[in-house]
Amino acid sequence: MNMHSYPSPMPHGPIEQLFDNVFWVHGSVKLAPAMTMNRNMVIINDGSKLTLINPVRLNKSEEAKLEQLGDICRVMRLGDFHGLDDRYYVDKYQTEFWCQHGSTTYSAPTPSHIIESGIDSPITNSTFFVFEKAKFPEAALLMADHKLLITTDSIQHHSDWSYTNFLGRITLKLMGFELKTQIGKPWLKRVTAKGDSLKPDFDRLCALEFDTLLAAHGAPLKNSANLVVSRLVDELYP
Repeated sequence: MNMHSYPSPMPHGPIEQLFDNVFWVHGSVKLAPAMTMNRNMVIINDGSKLTLINPVRLNKSEEAKLEQLGDICRVMRLGDFHGLDDRYYVDKYQTEFWCQHGSTTYSAPTPSHIIESGIDSPITNSTFFVFEKAKFPEAALLMADHKLLITTDSIQHHSDWSYTNFLGRITLKLMGFELKTQIGKPWLKRVTAKGDSLKPDFDRLCALEFDTLLAAHGAPLKNSANLVVSRLVDELYP
């Protein structure tokens, strides 16, 4: 494996436990030469087999801790704007790679499994949700045992501006981001076809049973996440 062909690790926090067998890492990404914002990786331990959702490359010490959790056997991309570190993990650990058809931001690696409506999730007691009307790939994963909804850019909960520098904060605020739960405005604008609406997708999403939300940006939203998201959808599509 040629380590020089992969992006270096960006600043990030430690592996944290969210639920039994569900962990996450709060890290960062460079959006432009002088602009950073936070991003998250979710780690699912299913019978000592690890699935990395929206991967974030870790420093050596934290990567060693990741390896101690179990065998890294699967990488899963749930949103088109993400994928910076997917190839690093797929190549190093020779994992499966799950994503939707038509990734445009990161064309590599080639998926070994396609996420689409109706396909079974490889993770015990979990279900894929696909935004069927979105112009660009976007999905979510529902972990039934924990009533946990894992999203990417569609719905985010920001509690602070961690790992987001001054320019990043200004830019995100101009793009409509606030310290609250929100449907990502830049994402929604890009994925909604002209004259169309994602309301049918969001209505299906709100029908899912989830109490906790964890997106690829921000922080976990614990308790009543479904109620908060349902209100957002009602405000967006009155």
